[in-house]
Amino acid sequence: MSGKETYQRDRVSFGVVASAAVLALIVIVGVVMWTGREDEPVAGPAPAPAVGEGFADPDTDVFNRRIDIPNNPAGQVLPQDPSPQRNPADPDWLTAAPEGTTGPRGWQRVYGASVPFSTSDGPQRIEDSLAVGYSHTPQGAALAAAQITYRLNARPAHRDLYVRQVRVSAQQIAAYDKALEADALPEQQPESVTQYLVASDAFKIDDYADDMAIVRLALRAPALDGKPVWVTMRLIMVWDAGDWRLKPTTSPNTQTEYVESLERWTRW
Repeated sequence: MSGKETYQRDRVSFGVVASAAVLALIVIVGVVMWTGREDEPVAGPAPAPAVGEGFADPDTDVFNRRIDIPNNPAGQVLPQDPSPQRNPADPDWLTAAPEGTTGPRGWQRVYGASVPFSTSDGPQRIEDSLAVGYSHTPQGAALAAAQITYRLNARPAHRDLYVRQVRVSAQQIAAYDKALEADALPEQQPESVTQYLVASDAFKIDDYADDMAIVRLALRAPALDGKPVWVTMRLIMVWDAGDWRLKPTTSPNTQTEYVESLERWTRW
């Protein structure tokens, strides 16, 4: 068996890959159900959001990278300066990174998941524990994709997030509500799951228009034969009512893929 075949066989044991599968289940396919094993601990209700501002001492993720801990579990927005925002005439319109994500507080642990906060493209506000207010740019779409996807996977039963920040049909909402009534969705995923909702290393804008963006996120995975590997996810964002929302899709192109290089990707 080749090294790659062994890697494909063993990858299911790694949390990053497992988290990608959860992402695909909940927000890409749009079929909402909890697939945790019966012997896994069941998380209790999510704690009420704190009203405090500021940050506790920073921590590290499973890759020993810095992650900041906001006093408000819903996150702490950063001061915004929209002047670095790109426009369609800029040569790096699709490839530039938002400002601020590489500095302290650019990645925050929100309900256990690592999500990005920029100083140029949002989010601008925390409303009812939701991060909202992203720029109408490729960078804003990438930020919203990472934020919404991870928040929903950390808190699958957060109905306001699902209804307000995911572009779902009445039928999908009905299926979601049925799952909620059956207690099939946890209020808060346990740390054994959220610790693997790690910061993505890079993103790529496959396509962009005023009303839609196709975003790929690249998450670090176990090395293969000593070489770095990333698992990628394809997400569709739509501009709706003045902000970006995630659009579920059943397209086969949403399957996760593995890449061994981030050439032509945009690092945060």
